[in-house]
Amino acid sequence: MKRVKYFLALILVLGLLGGLGYTAVYGLGADKSGSLSSIDLGLDLAGGVSITYEVVGDGKPSSEDMKDTIYKLQKRVEQYSTEALVYQEGNNRINIEIPGVSDANAILEELGQPGNLYFIAQTDANGNENYTYHYGMTADGQMEIDEDGNLIMGYVLEKSLDELEAEGSIVLSGSDVVASQATFQQNSYGNSKPVVSLEFSENGKTAFAAATKKAYANGETIGIYYDGQFISVPTVQAEITDGKAVITGQSDYESCQNLASMIRIGGLKLQLQELRSNVVGAQLGSDAIRTSLIAALVGFILIALFMIVVFRILGLSATLALGFYSGLIVFLLSAFEMTLTLPGIAGIILSIGMAVDANVLVFSRIREEIAAGKAVDDARKNGYNKALSSILDGNITTLIVAAVLYFLGTGSIKGFAQTLILGIVLSMFTALVVTRLITSIFYGMGLQNPVLYGKAKKAKKHDFIGIRKITYGISAAIIIASFVVMGINAGQGKGAFNYSLDFVGGTSTTVTLDTEMTAEQVEATIKPELVAATGVNEIQIQPVPGTTQVVFKTPTLTLAQREAFENVFTEKFGVSSDHIAAETISSVISGEMRRDAIVALAVALVLMLIYIWIRFKDIKFGAAAIIALAHDALIVVATYAFVRYLTVGTTFIAVVLTIIGYSINDTIVTFDRIRENLKTANNKNEYEELVNKSVSQTVTRSLFTSITTFFTVLALFIFGVVDIKMFALPLMVGVISGTYSSIFIASPMWFDLKTKFKYFLKKAEEL
Repeated sequence: MKRVKYFLALILVLGLLGGLGYTAVYGLGADKSGSLSSIDLGLDLAGGVSITYEVVGDGKPSSEDMKDTIYKLQKRVEQYSTEALVYQEGNNRINIEIPGVSDANAILEELGQPGNLYFIAQTDANGNENYTYHYGMTADGQMEIDEDGNLIMGYVLEKSLDELEAEGSIVLSGSDVVASQATFQQNSYGNSKPVVSLEFSENGKTAFAAATKKAYANGETIGIYYDGQFISVPTVQAEITDGKAVITGQSDYESCQNLASMIRIGGLKLQLQELRSNVVGAQLGSDAIRTSLIAALVGFILIALFMIVVFRILGLSATLALGFYSGLIVFLLSAFEMTLTLPGIAGIILSIGMAVDANVLVFSRIREEIAAGKAVDDARKNGYNKALSSILDGNITTLIVAAVLYFLGTGSIKGFAQTLILGIVLSMFTALVVTRLITSIFYGMGLQNPVLYGKAKKAKKHDFIGIRKITYGISAAIIIASFVVMGINAGQGKGAFNYSLDFVGGTSTTVTLDTEMTAEQVEATIKPELVAATGVNEIQIQPVPGTTQVVFKTPTLTLAQREAFENVFTEKFGVSSDHIAAETISSVISGEMRRDAIVALAVALVLMLIYIWIRFKDIKFGAAAIIALAHDALIVVATYAFVRYLTVGTTFIAVVLTIIGYSINDTIVTFDRIRENLKTANNKNEYEELVNKSVSQTVTRSLFTSITTFFTVLALFIFGVVDIKMFALPLMVGVISGTYSSIFIASPMWFDLKTKFKYFLKKAEEL
């Protein structure tokens, strides 16, 4: 009867898993809440445009001016997408995000650089003209050319804005415009014509009434001047006293819409300059989602096969729990309305690999208990109890890193940190609750034979302390070689690293071509066309190995140059605009990113040192852990030095901190075993025996965890888009390095600190 109860429990668990899977894919209700399709996608997945503006001028703008500017910008961008978002960043910056748009470059052109807008009287108080119309030729037949060599046609100011303001010729500014919109108005024949409808503030109403009275009496115009040019010069046809006016004469409704929106954007109280812009083709975002889902599925299958083969019934329990974990991730992303970005997907897939870490730790303990002669039921209970401390310590230190990334990182890195935090919390829940429940069900069904659970082989003791000089030397040789390579590259003028725009500023354009091309082929066929179209000679070409994607880096391009750049591919090489992504970052942003990256790294290391010191009550554990983490960070740095197609930017910081979090997790498990065995050791020989024994007992678990994590990162590298590949390759190196340091660096270093530097560490502890 008891077994029937457990069989029913298994059916219930499988039913819940199936329901969770269905919810994750198809959602609940008509709005499909809880499903993949209902998750908010970032611009790098949905496609679109994002811009960061900074207020021009010294001093902090008032909160009222910032709110007014954000409100007007929000109204301006809502015509492009109902999902468009405008929000403040810091004291003087405004971010604009417009997802899902098809022609992002056109939006950048229309939105432009938000500047000041002025209504200017045609003549001053003395009857002198403030602006005149130029026909491109002078009276004697000479061409009118400006300082840039362009033909001068249209209305041109004859005075500076400062002069106009001083003499009172500026009627009002854009901040006096309350509303500006395109609408229809009936003419004297009863026909509807498109017009621009304006409404002014109380101050604007009074000033406009006086200006229109003068202009109407003299048959003059009032020019609307925005961002360095006249956008409309309407003739005043009546004295306007009610603060409402219309502009007629536009050719069609679309022209009215464009004029109305320019007046609205010109009505900002603050002048803004562009710091950063990012244009992503919708197809690139779609490809990123598709390839990431493939990577997640492949990683899941590889982990499931590995766990079942190695851990048998326990591995099957972990696989089912991992299914719960994956479904819960999707459900919670939707439920909490978290925006999913490309780095966020990487964080989820990485956490799938790390989710089995706690299971591996518990299962290894269970098999040790069975090998020691314990019954399966007792072995299960003891395994969870003994592994709990290591699980908590390892995950808390990883959470510290993820939290630092979230609070100190930039937008995309925040997305990675957010999903990593969610993944860590869920992995602990599934390992300590779900997996344990499923294991208990299998046991209750009668699957109680120790053979089904496996038995740990007696750990073969290895002399890790005896070979530490060799392992130290290998690491030192790799690190020194990387510094030599960095020096050579710097001496050749190429820079120690291949820095991304995040660190140096400029414009980066990623293009997906029809066929894979070498750098030489791109140099010979595409680069000359780009130079001719843009006038920019400094173009770095970086093909992404194994793909048809090529990254082009240039100094900061103007909007016109960006459009010319894109036109080369769409018109001459048949590339769809959906397969082109462009990003521009100013030197201001890049400098801040470098500073924030260093701060994030330092804060993470200090917090982890403090935590380890408190938990282990021995600064030597913390010092050894930090040395091992520095080793892993330097090995990752070496990877970027040797493999120059990897760019050093915000992704680099995420990689380093992720590896630190992963490595410290692994190291703490070994340290936890040392602490557990640290009972009778009192001299150097006993400490050496202790370390060799503890590392030998945990080395299999370290390798198993590394294998499962490596599987998922490898899947990311094979199937991911270029940005994911840039993340996955150094992460694979980091996983290997983290495993190596946990086994061959951290524990031997603790031994050296314990036996050779007692005096100095004792003084440090006293302080």
